[in-house]
Amino acid sequence: MTSAHPGRGLELFRAGDFPLYTLTFVRGLSPVELLTRMGVDQATLALRDGMDLSDDFGDDLLDYEEPVVTTGIDGPWTWAWEQGGVHGLEEKILSAVSVGTEAVALHYNEKPMHWFKYAVDGDVIVDFHTLQEIEPTGQDPTRLDEHMRPLGLVPGGRSPLHGVLSLVENAFGIRLTHPGEVDDPRMSGRLIPLPE
Repeated sequence: MTSAHPGRGLELFRAGDFPLYTLTFVRGLSPVELLTRMGVDQATLALRDGMDLSDDFGDDLLDYEEPVVTTGIDGPWTWAWEQGGVHGLEEKILSAVSVGTEAVALHYNEKPMHWFKYAVDGDVIVDFHTLQEIEPTGQDPTRLDEHMRPLGLVPGGRSPLHGVLSLVENAFGIRLTHPGEVDDPRMSGRLIPLPE
């Protein structure tokens, strides 16, 4: 059951106005290790609150090529939040962050569409998006069927409005506590551009 309370689960992304984001969740890594595996520019890696982010990056916070990413830990999952990029969706990056553990990548844009990927120890296990009919791919595309079907996420079907958010919450117990604007410092930095 998904929570209707802000600050629990991914309710923030149901209620908030986020036209584009990519969330990467990894079990058991530190924020610094997660950002390092994602390809952070080490010169930009620092502990910042919301005001510091704005001061340090300004309009570049939403940059697509070199996105600014903020991290945190909720339960056993460490998360990385790109407000303007898609690095977490890249198979090479997702594989790197999942080595020795498991990772979930969740992307949203205003098309509207969600894109979901689940990786274990370097391999993408389940991969699908909701721009068209759902067609899971990956090493084991049926791995999450028991969680997907009750949410209406079935092959050949269309995704319910927040079905993918519910999948991430229900199948993995993932949540993300929104960083406060001040007095809530989180590790953050700028990701280096993806290779062309």
